[in-house]
Amino acid sequence: MRQALQRVGGELLIVAPKTQRSARRVALPSECVTALRAQRAQQVADRKAAGRNWKGTGHGLVFITKNGTPIEPRNLNRSFDALCLRAGVRKIRFHDLRHTCASLLHEQGADARMIMEVLGHSSIRVTMDIYTFVGLDSQRSAFDRVGDALRGDGNEPGDDDGPASVPVAV
Repeated sequence: MRQALQRVGGELLIVAPKTQRSARRVALPSECVTALRAQRAQQVADRKAAGRNWKGTGHGLVFITKNGTPIEPRNLNRSFDALCLRAGVRKIRFHDLRHTCASLLHEQGADARMIMEVLGHSSIRVTMDIYTFVGLDSQRSAFDRVGDALRGDGNEPGDDDGPASVPVAV
């Protein structure tokens, strides 16, 4: 199903995506597929447990409350904050997971167009300027490769002009 959940007039409603580009399919790592299948199985169990109290809309939402209603965004944010705290990671906004996804894809060598398509952006510039971050390790790795290129292939014996990666304050 291609739909979005949006607050309209104080009520959460299922609406069409904002743009045609927003309605897209994305590939997922097998770990995510496994987690989504487990979520669906939990939903079936919740529906049985709720019995007559089930208020599911039949819209095929994957993440819902125990009684089948859409999750209130404020509750999602509170749950996400608690998960960050429990995991011992820096607290970020739930939306920042899009930035994390973009940066991880970029760090793993995904090209800008592919990242743009995954995020549903209309412009590579938005994707690269706003959504990606280049970590220090990636910078070091890139400059190690530049050093290798300046030395030749960098794999010849006796071709050691010093350490490959020396942190320098600029």
